[in-house]
Amino acid sequence: QVQLVESGGGLVQAGGSLRLSCAASRSISSINSMAWYRQAPGKQRELVADIGRYGSTNYLDSVKGRFTISKDNAKNTVYLQMNSLEPEDTAVYYCNIRTVMGNLYWGQGTQVTVSS
Repeated sequence: QVQLVESGGGLVQAGGSLRLSCAASRSISSINSMAWYRQAPGKQRELVADIGRYGSTNYLDSVKGRFTISKDNAKNTVYLQMNSLEPEDTAVYYCNIRTVMGNLYWGQGTQVTVSS
């Protein structure tokens, strides 16, 4: 069973930066997309950013220009660089990997807290 291990969350002041990482416990073949979601207390989980098989990216409007998603295919790892963090970015962040065959893997979540 593949596990996704996230790291990099924590407490940061507004305007600060964090870099999240998500690594698969073993090689995953035919990855179609990798993504980061977040869920704030009392809110639904939302897609923050995703990156396709050939590198195309999409971002939630509120994070455009501040967050950057990237990946290392050889390491089955996806990253989320978060700059100019705002208190509204406070949430549990989850990574997600989807294969071409439709298999879906989720990380356990990492807490990001931005203080004002």
